[in-house]
Amino acid sequence: MEVVLGQVEQLPALLAVSRSALVRDWDSLTLDRALEWARYFQHLYDRFRARPQLREALGRRLRRSQPYPLLGFPALGRCPQLLGLALLENRALPPAACRRLLRSLLQPPGAGTGCDPRGLELLARRKAAACLLALPRRPPRRAPGPEPQLQAEAQLLLSRLRAEAQEVGEAAGQRRWLCGVLEQLPQPRAFGVVAAALALLKQGHGAEQAGDRDRHGSGRRGGYRESAAGDGCSAGLLLSWLLGNQERFAAFCLCLPCSHLAFLAGHYSQLSRSYLDLLTGWGSHLVYDPLQGRWVKSCLDKAKLSWEELRERFSCLCQGSALLKEQTQAALEVLRTQDGDFEVRGLSVWTDLLMEVPMHEHKSNMKTYKIK
Repeated sequence: MEVVLGQVEQLPALLAVSRSALVRDWDSLTLDRALEWARYFQHLYDRFRARPQLREALGRRLRRSQPYPLLGFPALGRCPQLLGLALLENRALPPAACRRLLRSLLQPPGAGTGCDPRGLELLARRKAAACLLALPRRPPRRAPGPEPQLQAEAQLLLSRLRAEAQEVGEAAGQRRWLCGVLEQLPQPRAFGVVAAALALLKQGHGAEQAGDRDRHGSGRRGGYRESAAGDGCSAGLLLSWLLGNQERFAAFCLCLPCSHLAFLAGHYSQLSRSYLDLLTGWGSHLVYDPLQGRWVKSCLDKAKLSWEELRERFSCLCQGSALLKEQTQAALEVLRTQDGDFEVRGLSVWTDLLMEVPMHEHKSNMKTYKIK
């Protein structure tokens, strides 16, 4: 078994080489050897997938052999597809080896050691989907959401998170896997995928459950509870990655539109609290310029938002759910009180925000406060 574990450790290296310029030196014999290794790894998957202890041992050894645990035991079953896709997309592969690869992928079942034809169909579907998602986007509609490619990547991320939960089980292992995936993406892209994933966990889940109840009755509530628990675990992991680093969360908030942030803040209380704290810190670095008659940045390094941007972000929060609006107003009221409880413009940025941000309840609250 130790020999098998040592062989499994070579899978990340095999896939890394298949994506590199080293394949320019591959001949047909080298290609056949690589494909044989891929089929061998697939054989290991078929052999051990019904044996939990051995499956866990192989998955542990595979993750240990990588800087980040991107691959788990299920990757062994997809190894021919992973290798084939990497080589097909690698322009450094010589023409003779490429033709050999295509013949191997197209080899009919029962004709030798060819790849399962269903694998080729999977490759074709994934490639077609990638090309379709990469088409130029149309002008946004009235209510624009995440772009299709972001939604697809977010759905893939969530499905892989659920697969990791079934395979690894422990939250620490899932968190390591998630960190490895997200830290390999460019930061703006990673932020977009995380935001889209968090939104997907809230959008459509209730509608999907309601539709299933109409079709199947009330006998599947246990399944709904399991699904909700799984979604809660996925959301917790995403929020843990996002909120675990203050600089990362600040960059996330600067990267996303304030309307998207307000939507997420309305559904995730941990995020709303951290977002309000962040806006408080940014707003505290604005000073009032009496010559210009407006709030300006006191320190360009620390003041990330202008007065107009800060006002827009608080306005978006106040247009969200009733709970988020109350939370935002309460935070502004506390900040105004800490600044001296002035009701004159130019003395406190929080007073000016309370005067300018549209809040229907704010006027009545102000009157009550004056009577007291």
